[in-house]
Amino acid sequence: MVTPVWVLNAQTGTPGNTLKLWYAQPATIWEEALPLGNAKTGAMVFGGVVKERYQLNDNTLWSGAPNPGNQPEGPAILEKVRALITAGNYDSAAVVWKKMHGPYSARYLPLADLWLSFSLKDTQATDYYRDLDLANATATVRYRAGGVQYTRETFISHPDKIMMIRITADKKNAISFVAGLTSKLKYRTENKGQDLLVLKGKAPKFVANRDYEPQQVVYDDWNGEGMNFEVYAKIITEGGSVNRGDTALVVSGANAVTIYLSEATSFNGFDKSPGREGKDPSVEAMANLGKALQQPYAQLRLAHVTDYQSLFNRVSIDLGADAAKVKMPTDERLKRFAKAPNDFALQSLYYQFGRYLIIAASRPGARPTNLQGIWNDHVQPPWGSNYTTNINTEMNYWLAENTNLSECHQPLFDFMKELAVNGAVTAKTNYGIAEGWVTHHNSDLWAKTSPPGGQGWDDPRGMPRWSCWPMAGGWFSTHLWEHYLFTGDKDFLQKEGYPLMKGAAQFMLHWLVKDPASGYWVTNPSTSPENTIKIKGKEYQLTMASTMDMSIIRELFTAVIKAAKILGTDAAFAKELETVRVQLYPYHIGQYGQLQEWFKDWDDPKDKHRHLSHLFGLYPGSQINVRETPELAAAAKQSLIFRGDVSTGWSMAWKINWWARLQDGDHAYKILSDAFTYIDPRQSRETMGGGGTYPNLFDAHPPFQIDGNFGATAGITEMLLQSHDGYMVLLPALPSVWKKGSVKGIKARGNFQWNIEWANGRLAKATVQSGSGGNCRVYTAIPVKVLEVNATNAAGGNPNALLAAYGKPPYEKNRDAKLVSLSDAKGYMIDFKTTKGKQYTIVPL
Repeated sequence: MVTPVWVLNAQTGTPGNTLKLWYAQPATIWEEALPLGNAKTGAMVFGGVVKERYQLNDNTLWSGAPNPGNQPEGPAILEKVRALITAGNYDSAAVVWKKMHGPYSARYLPLADLWLSFSLKDTQATDYYRDLDLANATATVRYRAGGVQYTRETFISHPDKIMMIRITADKKNAISFVAGLTSKLKYRTENKGQDLLVLKGKAPKFVANRDYEPQQVVYDDWNGEGMNFEVYAKIITEGGSVNRGDTALVVSGANAVTIYLSEATSFNGFDKSPGREGKDPSVEAMANLGKALQQPYAQLRLAHVTDYQSLFNRVSIDLGADAAKVKMPTDERLKRFAKAPNDFALQSLYYQFGRYLIIAASRPGARPTNLQGIWNDHVQPPWGSNYTTNINTEMNYWLAENTNLSECHQPLFDFMKELAVNGAVTAKTNYGIAEGWVTHHNSDLWAKTSPPGGQGWDDPRGMPRWSCWPMAGGWFSTHLWEHYLFTGDKDFLQKEGYPLMKGAAQFMLHWLVKDPASGYWVTNPSTSPENTIKIKGKEYQLTMASTMDMSIIRELFTAVIKAAKILGTDAAFAKELETVRVQLYPYHIGQYGQLQEWFKDWDDPKDKHRHLSHLFGLYPGSQINVRETPELAAAAKQSLIFRGDVSTGWSMAWKINWWARLQDGDHAYKILSDAFTYIDPRQSRETMGGGGTYPNLFDAHPPFQIDGNFGATAGITEMLLQSHDGYMVLLPALPSVWKKGSVKGIKARGNFQWNIEWANGRLAKATVQSGSGGNCRVYTAIPVKVLEVNATNAAGGNPNALLAAYGKPPYEKNRDAKLVSLSDAKGYMIDFKTTKGKQYTIVPL
């Protein structure tokens, strides 16, 4: 159980803690509102005084319908493209490739808005306070108006699939308001009885990808194409009354009010068999509402908090806290950070906010998180708020394993099963490859796998530099392997992970071709996502064997080979992968000392592009590290230096992880600090330079993309614990400014859970618990010893009594670390066997 650090809020006289985002005024713009979610229903809470707005989402509400968009002429197109690239005719190859384009993805849509318009004696509120408490996933609004203190508490329950709003006042008969439901989509509202308001909506059958398309938002009739959805708001008063208006509910003179909100869409999962095209959303919405109404508010709240804390409370972090800063509103702290980048408690809050967001947006049985998680207020959101699979969707899940939220990874794996079905058809149709599966740069609710780009119309901005990228299946599959490494779940590997990994590897095996000049296996065509090659002043989009392509394939083949050996299966296939793997086009160090991005040494040291895809092997891959490949690690560092630190939000988050892997904590911290640049959401994108953070701590690309939040949380963990090299490194990239602190509950590969404490910039104590048993290898910068602790044998059950007497049997066995050399740095390695469930403590000598 995490114990919040409580302080007194000087402005409101109420307790606050280091796990709260809090503000002294309502939100007036979406990026100031606070997010709630249960991995299906999402809400942005504005905290208005006279008028409150809850902006609502459902993560299954998208435009259109399944549109595979595969290209039957694809094999002939591919043959032409490959021949042109082999001949060095890169421009012509790009023109021909555009014939391979499928449609753009569907768009993720806003659901509805719940409005509460209050009748107040005095609309000038005092003592205003609103927060999002990460300790219990609850948003609170409190203020005084007309001599009455009003409080609103809101949460969205995962176990009960309901959104709950509780409104109270410190005087009787003081609560009066009008409740209404609207939507930015096609909708109508109706009252069902005096206390139930229903919104019925229709999603558009088409939403444009570009603002210059002739049709932008197109609706069918109510029974036609496009998803249906319904929202139900039930109001129960204590004292006073609730009555129906024309399209609203009117509450008068209540002592307290409870609002139950349920919603559903007609999305029926991946089953597209006849008669299963869509479901009646009213059935699900009414069922969830009916079950919730049978329980009192306090019971619903307890179930919500218990369920949420079972995940959130696994990890706590303390980077230091300044009581004066914690007393300040979150937006003020963010504004001040640039001048004094030492608000370490704000960084801890941001870290836990990332964990909160994935719990709120990605739970087993849900859809995976998209570009904005589950929160979106636009009918035409940036990039469709879709699944952008050349980095963003993957980055959304980097924190799942190392911050001890493995369950939250499952929606991505379930999505991959759907992609594998559609992707097998795309592989066969577009490329003539009959084994395995493929998916490209964008996907959507319908698991689209064809190359995007505007099929049916010649979009001038449909560029091969991003559309020609059949590598997403390979990258996704490494997540399956990482899940196994962190959990040790062999059953998962056998039943879910390996079949998908094998399918991705089968496609890649057939996708590779021999380069006639070098004799290596290469990809052709190939891109380095969204970047272009500059050769003698001219830009090109396609080539062969980009470093990212080869890195993903090498990582994937290595994982499949190891998995096959663990499972004792597919020995011949694994042998084939081994034979090809050693002949893959290798890494190259370019003329500027950089890790080469392209097939040839075409890198421009002045290139500041946000994508540095060629560093995949450093992170999230494990092919480049400071110990075993110091030359490649130095080249990767040079590439990072050339690109610079400031970029879009997600790019900066990736850079935090890269610098952590290079074990340069101060540089990782510099970029983390840059990510705390306050971004005013009222400014246009054109006036902003680089990424940062919005007032509600959402990552600013800009605009909002949630991957920066997730990537930064993963990066902070990577600064404190690494385990990708076959051993665990404690505090591998601890920045010099984090003098004292602790982190508890984070995970390492091998299914090890760690608590780490440090003081004066050095390891003070670490405790590891083995979830699977087996060998534990640990590297530290200082000499240490390991103590095997069995708390049940300690006097009074207190393990501290054991730790006070290092080396006294029979309760503990001393093991001393040995001096080793890691690249040009020396440290200490300790190696010991563990027993499942047993705890071991490491202390300095």
